[in-house]
Amino acid sequence: MSSFQAIPTDYDPLRAGSIDGTDADPHDNGIVRALNAKYKPNKGVRGNPECTVFVGRLNHSTTEETLEEQFKRYGNIEHIRLIRDIVTGFSQGYAFVEYTEPNAACRASIEANKIVIDDKEIMVDMECERTMPGWVPRRLGGGLGGRKESGQLRFGGRDRPFKKPIMLHNAGDSERFNNRDRRRSRSRERRDDWRRRDHSRDDDHRRMGRSRERYSRY
Repeated sequence: MSSFQAIPTDYDPLRAGSIDGTDADPHDNGIVRALNAKYKPNKGVRGNPECTVFVGRLNHSTTEETLEEQFKRYGNIEHIRLIRDIVTGFSQGYAFVEYTEPNAACRASIEANKIVIDDKEIMVDMECERTMPGWVPRRLGGGLGGRKESGQLRFGGRDRPFKKPIMLHNAGDSERFNNRDRRRSRSRERRDDWRRRDHSRDDDHRRMGRSRERYSRY
């Protein structure tokens, strides 16, 4: 637990479905599908994965030419692969841009993330399929990130990194929280003690008042 990573180096569908990577049971059908999937990266995909960035949330009207115009500012582009439906030929809203140098891909993943292309804010990250062991794609219930409306959020990527679990606060934090709890407990005890004393004095005053009232009758 001391080796917490907001962005993991390997892929686990169950962890990816958890905001802090600690869930023990799948909470949606997609995770179950991903756990049972036997996925192997597409051998037909060409290029160097270390030089490739994933570009998601594209406007379906965005073309390869538009992507080249936007991404060439970060370095020399080797190849652009816009994923299209094999039947209709329409864009599926994501692409892969391969550069000639890893530094260019790294720069694009940082500087191009969340820029707007064709009125859509895009998401850019390094390719995971061929670089992250255990990877399962979104269509099989895996992937990273996602939108809340879809009901299938995945964590562990740049878009939605893991949140540090509460039990991983360092010793100083734990001691500070314990001291705070002890101070609050002592404060409550003092308040309760004062309340008991106040009630006791009130009872004494009431008893004295009743005694005076009885004597005043004679």
